[in-house]
Parts: sequence; C-alpha cells; structure tokens
Amino acid sequence: MAREMKDSGIEWIGNIPAHWKIRRNKTLFDCSKEIVGTASKETQLLSLTTQGVKTKSQDAIGGKVPESFDTYQTVMPYDIVMCLFDLDCSAVFSGISPYYGMISPAYKILKCKSAVLPNYADYWFRFVFDGRKFKSYAKNLRYTLNYDEFAVLPLALPNVVEQGKIVSYLDKICSEIDVVISKTKTTIEEYKKLKQSIITEAVTKGIRGDRPMKDSGIEWIGDIVETYSIIKLKHLLSAPLMYGANESGIPFDENLPRYIRITDITMDGKLKDTGKLSLTEDTAESYILQNNDVLFARSGASVGKAFIYKEHYGRCAFAGYLIKASIGQKLLADYLFFYTQSSLYEEWKNQIFVQATIQNIGADRYNILPVVLGSIEEQKEIVDYLNKKCTEIDTLIEKKTALLEEMETYKKSVIYEYVTGKKEV
Repeated sequence: MAREMKDSGIEWIGNIPAHWKIRRNKTLFDCSKEIVGTASKETQLLSLTTQGVKTKSQDAIGGKVPESFDTYQTVMPYDIVMCLFDLDCSAVFSGISPYYGMISPAYKILKCKSAVLPNYADYWFRFVFDGRKFKSYAKNLRYTLNYDEFAVLPLALPNVVEQGKIVSYLDKICSEIDVVISKTKTTIEEYKKLKQSIITEAVTKGIRGDRPMKDSGIEWIGDIVETYSIIKLKHLLSAPLMYGANESGIPFDENLPRYIRITDITMDGKLKDTGKLSLTEDTAESYILQNNDVLFARSGASVGKAFIYKEHYGRCAFAGYLIKASIGQKLLADYLFFYTQSSLYEEWKNQIFVQATIQNIGADRYNILPVVLGSIEEQKEIVDYLNKKCTEIDTLIEKKTALLEEMETYKKSVIYEYVTGKKEV
C-alpha cells in the first residue's frame, strides 16, 4: 500500500511523505568559523573536490598560494563543507569531511544538529546540486548566497531513524553504481590509450609493414621509418600562423559568420551545434576559416588541443585564443590532426610545459613543432587507415560514454527519489 503523500510547497522538491517535515537550514545546522591560527603548520590541508573533501599537500597546492594558512578555518570529521558562490558554474557544491583539518575561509562549515544526520544532509545537498537548485535564490552577479540567505532555504526531513535507513540504502546502492562507473571510466581510458598507440605507431612506422628504421635524433620521438623526415610545422604551411578574433559579444545570428570557441568542438575535433556568438561581416572577414584549416588552442584548459575545420560546418570565424594553421602542399591536414593525437605530440607539449610557468602555447612554439612526415601518398594511406581504426574505437568509446552517463543519471535519480521520499526503504 502506497504511503500518504503531501505537497511540500516547493516546486523542485514536489510531494513528500505526509509525516515528513520541511525544515529550514538554520534549524538543522550551526555555521562555525573556527580559525586555525598558528596551528596551521601542524594541521592537514583539505580541499573540496568533485569527489568530496580530500587531503592536500601544503607544498603542492598550485595556483595562488596564501602567504600563510593561519586564516584558514578548522574542519572536524562529519562537518559539511559548503561552496555557496558561483552557484551557476562551480564544479563543487558540498562535501562531508572524513578528516580533521583546515580549509579555505571562502567556504561555509556546517555542523549538524541532532535532528539531521550528517550523511543524510550530504545526500540531500547532492540532490540540491543536481540542477543547481539554489541558483535561483542568489540575486547577485556571481550567484552567491550569504549564510543568512542559505539559512532560510528548505530541507525535506524524515525522523532520524528513517534518515539512517535511507543513508544505509543509498550507501549500498551508490557504492554498487560507483563500481560500474569506475570500471566504465577505466575502460574508456584504455580505449583512448589504444587509439593513441595505434596513431603513434602509424605516424612513426607507417602501415606498409616492416621497413628499415632510423633514429629520429629526438629522444621522445625515437625511431622512425628510414625514408621519413622531421620537418618543423612552419615549413609545411601556406601562410604564417594566425591568431583569431577577439570575442565580440554580438548575439548569435544565423545570417552572420559563426564564432568558433573551444567549447564548440568535441574531443574528436567535430563541431558541436552550440554557436551562441557571431561576428559582423567586417570583423569576421579576416578570420573566416577555409576547408582543412587546422586550429590550435593556445591557452585555457584546452591548451594544446587541435581540431580540423571542414567547410560543411558553415561560415565560421575563430576566437582569439585559437591559432589557425593553413596547410601547404607537402602536408595533409587530416594527417596533422591525427598527429596531434599521438603520444609524440603529447610529449612535445609536456616539454613546453616543463619549461614554462604558465601553460600557454603561442605561434612561436607551434611554428617549431617537429612533424614526422612521409610522402603525400603515404600520408593519405595512413589517414585512410586511421579513419577506419579510430572510428571503430570511437564507436566503442561512445557506447561506454553513454553507459557512463546513464549510470550517473541513475545515481542522481536514486538519491532524489529517497531524499524526497518518493520511494520508501
């Protein structure tokens, strides 16, 4: 027999069991801010990550390093760490700490009162983060909530005994789902490594069977086919490398040239239909892409990634943090694109990043990229071979990625169903 339900009065929560209550956060949590002070030198540094609260070395935190950690706040086991800023885009929202340590004062530290179990609250906030349900309550540009605003927001609450049953069930089912997710991610990475290995083998040894080899003279390239050459990219182009246009902010107009950003490109170099900006004809004229132009990302999270432009994408201009390579007669654009997916290219990028404090690859660096090169005829053979082999592997990756997304969606739906009482343990 189905249990009696009632309207929670909150659209994103929906119906809840009749015996559950809607409580405000201020009645369930205390917000503490205990500064660690001079004990920071002996206190474990913590970080809020997409995988929860994790430990971190003070010597390897990267990014902006504070002069002192004395202003950091103390975190106790079972405290909940909340990120109440950038609610529209932050990769993290909350996590329950299994550790004693310290964390940035930018976060809020919640201690659970007797009416709510920390692990139940943790699952509740996972549900809240899915769909960014608190974003609509933030009224400022950075979508930030102060604690007073957070304190009046709702939480659907059964009694402590039922909370415990829900936590036990979700721990079990989520751990089972996590095993599948972990195995699926591992398989995807193995497929990606296989793809890179096949590409690397093809561009260094060719696909014509065993042939005499020679030392390339570059340690991280190793041996290559005896008849191959290593040529700097700048000598294989029909025009100098070119930086893109600065972002215009003009609303997208299908009658104007599309403005390609790195976010418009998939991992395998295909164009996604997400164009939200365009350029005026006058601004775009110098930046219109031609068939088989290769684009390199020179900065940002995707630095070093490359993709190839095809004319069927439509008229497109390209962004200022991209660099265009117009390919000459001795090099096939598709071959260069595959080359940028090889371990040789990855090693080349690593050499640059070791030498630089900022991950940025400008035209001067791309100009001297060493390209292992055979004849145009053999490049075409390699491209045809890799198109076939990589399509097969990409299909397997797509299937595993679909499974991964399905499992992650299922996990979110299970959490939602039980922390709002739609299903009973």
